[in-house]
Amino acid sequence: MNCYYCGAYLDSMDTCPNCEADVKIWKKIASISNKLYNDGLERAQVRDLSGAVEYLKMSLRYNKMNTNARNLLGLVYFEMGESVKALSEWVISKSLQGEDNPATAYLADIQKSSARLDNLNQTIKKFNQSLTYCKDGNTDLALIQLKKVLALNPKLVKGHQLLALLYMKEERYDLALRALKNAEKIDVGDANTMRYKKECHEHLKANGKVKTKEKDTVSYQSGNDLIIRPAKFTDNTAVLTVVNLLVGAAIGIAVVCFLIVPGIRKNANTNAASQLVKANETIATREQSIKSLEDEISSLQQTVADAQTETSSAGEKNTSYEALLNAYVAYAAKENVKAGESLANVNRDLLSENAQQIYDNMLTDVKSAMLEADMNEALDLYEKNNYSEAITKFESIVQTDEGYQEGKAAYYLAFAYNYQKDESNALKWFQIAKNHTNSSSVRNTCKEMIDDMQSRGITVPDASGSTGTQAGGTPDGSAADNTTADNSDNNTDNE
Repeated sequence: MNCYYCGAYLDSMDTCPNCEADVKIWKKIASISNKLYNDGLERAQVRDLSGAVEYLKMSLRYNKMNTNARNLLGLVYFEMGESVKALSEWVISKSLQGEDNPATAYLADIQKSSARLDNLNQTIKKFNQSLTYCKDGNTDLALIQLKKVLALNPKLVKGHQLLALLYMKEERYDLALRALKNAEKIDVGDANTMRYKKECHEHLKANGKVKTKEKDTVSYQSGNDLIIRPAKFTDNTAVLTVVNLLVGAAIGIAVVCFLIVPGIRKNANTNAASQLVKANETIATREQSIKSLEDEISSLQQTVADAQTETSSAGEKNTSYEALLNAYVAYAAKENVKAGESLANVNRDLLSENAQQIYDNMLTDVKSAMLEADMNEALDLYEKNNYSEAITKFESIVQTDEGYQEGKAAYYLAFAYNYQKDESNALKWFQIAKNHTNSSSVRNTCKEMIDDMQSRGITVPDASGSTGTQAGGTPDGSAADNTTADNSDNNTDNE
């Protein structure tokens, strides 16, 4: 069993050995989920598929990451003929556990056979069409369509049950009972199947109570022959003969009118209905197939996206709290730079209101210490004539506070750019340093440098990054030299 928070393997203790989180409740929940999974497995093994579905759903309510329960639920659905539900469970299982997951093999086994996929799609379409016929009262068309459905997918429990209901509506309880027995072979614990069977047995029992009729014949043995004669002998007269002929003719006409003609009409109607079904299928097949697949894909994509978002959000939230805790430990130890580095890894939006207040308070105190540390590092690089890296450090400081230490950062940044032959940026930061400094010597140095550069046509770079004339000026010469910069530095520090 792994920790819900950090994913580390859990031992027998009630705390995680890695993140030290309390996992007592999590272990109990996971244990309940596994118990329900085992109960569902036992019912599936004895073909109580309906009971297995209920237990497996309860297992997933306790622990949605229980891939064994989800995979078994998909197998049970598939055995019941519910292919769409089975595929949905396997897709979700694969998204939650990408490696070492049997669901991957299940999906690949179905997808590698285009004929099998087409079979599943046809089953869904025809079953939905039969439901439509039932709602419209077209029982004959519904029966024809359902038989096609069960020919494609004999394990569809709902198909057998619907077929039984149609037979029961027509009071053909023997055929209904046969359909229900087929459904019971697949799922022995389905409540609907048992209820329908009980009703069929009651009707068949009632219809079986037939009154015995008086015998119209008498039979006796004569040697090896069995003689059967009427119980009462009547001598037919000529009148009765004529009457019998007339009655026979009437019966013949009645048979033609009431049996043969309706049979011909019924056959014609059945053929017409079959042609109508085929025509409706041809018209509706493409639209229903496209719409059904689009809805299914959209639903599965949304389910996967929701699961991935939830998992990603939980991991990012844990990371932010760990970073906040590390920052607080460093802050309490007066290691402000380390605390600032940890705060940079915190996503404030994922914190609670109290945690956000702690974050804001630490950030305010740590920010100045980090700027001071960056300033000392930048000055050290500057003194070592490492102007390129010094510029990077000074830039990060002035982006946070342009007038940091009364323009000292801007002042040194200007000289660093000047030593790098970038007089346009040097001019920009000399002007900014002049506006922020309170030191007269620094202000005079900045003014001299600005006047010298502007006299040579140097301009401040515009927003697009283009610059004015690069004159290649340095602090050497009339404006300033290295000694002047160093003296100015000392004046800045003294003042």
